[in-house]
Amino acid sequence: MTRIRDEFDVRSRPSKKGTRPRTKTRPEHADAVTGFVTGVDRGRYTLLVDEDLPTERRVIAMKARELTRQRVVCGDRVDIVGDATGEPGSLARIVRIQERRSVLRRTADDTDPYERIIVAGADQLVIVTALADPEPRTRMIDRCVVAAYDAGLDVLLCLTKADLASPDELIDLYRPLGVEIVVTQQEPDGGLRTDEVLALLSGRVSVLVGHSGVGKSTLVNALVPDALRAVGVVNDVTGRGRHTSTSAVALRLPGRAGWVIDTPGVRSFGLAHVEVSDVVAAFDDLAEVALECPRGCVHTEAAPDCALDAWVAHAPEDDKDARAARLESLRRLITARTAVG
Repeated sequence: MTRIRDEFDVRSRPSKKGTRPRTKTRPEHADAVTGFVTGVDRGRYTLLVDEDLPTERRVIAMKARELTRQRVVCGDRVDIVGDATGEPGSLARIVRIQERRSVLRRTADDTDPYERIIVAGADQLVIVTALADPEPRTRMIDRCVVAAYDAGLDVLLCLTKADLASPDELIDLYRPLGVEIVVTQQEPDGGLRTDEVLALLSGRVSVLVGHSGVGKSTLVNALVPDALRAVGVVNDVTGRGRHTSTSAVALRLPGRAGWVIDTPGVRSFGLAHVEVSDVVAAFDDLAEVALECPRGCVHTEAAPDCALDAWVAHAPEDDKDARAARLESLRRLITARTAVG
């Protein structure tokens, strides 16, 4: 399998001739404290230190020189030294990135050799999609599902603007994938009812993605009233919204119930880093059947002797439709791996 290059493959500019080489011995920084990255802005990182204590404090930090080639992202747990008081004008230094328990990635497109880390440490991906104005982009949803499964994240499909269109078609389309689905409800006063969404986010780190105009910022503002995320307007001609979130930011849910990481609106979701085998592996039942496929089988409808077809054909009558729907969903995601998002 060809390895996708990332930021660790970028070469730093060599030092001038005659300069003294740097030692490879690095300090241990035994006195470092841990911070949770909640925001990134032009080389400055906002961290939350002692987040589980009433005395938590926000600290501004920069990367140490030895981390030049490593990207620090929202959701990272990092070790910092220096001035970690959080006082105005103070600046700490990030010296280590702790091991990431999950990494959500994308590439600019399906031919881009470099993958970008969107967020780290998330538990689930929340795909925010409007039912109308703009119309749902199922191919984009499929690609986000693939990226989430590749990262080992659960998937929550959050459908907005239910007052404009029925959610039934999308619910039927994504239920066979095992995707959790929630439909937001609008209150009589124009506000957004978020009880069901909050219940599904509670106790978790959730990253929200969606293309512009789907109501993602409106949802974030309803979930976290003091978030004050900018809200855009959908263009009447193009049906597209304006990107209102310009950088990822982690926001704590009320009552310390969990975290949501709001990300900038995306127009595409490249999957160059994902292999077909990774997509199949997300379906435990189908992955086991796929072991019987011929070597090199791509598991599409046109693939000869694909064992998944036999799995459906030989299913009990009361299970045949469910198996067929699940296989169709898998093949849709495999197609999404190579189709334009």
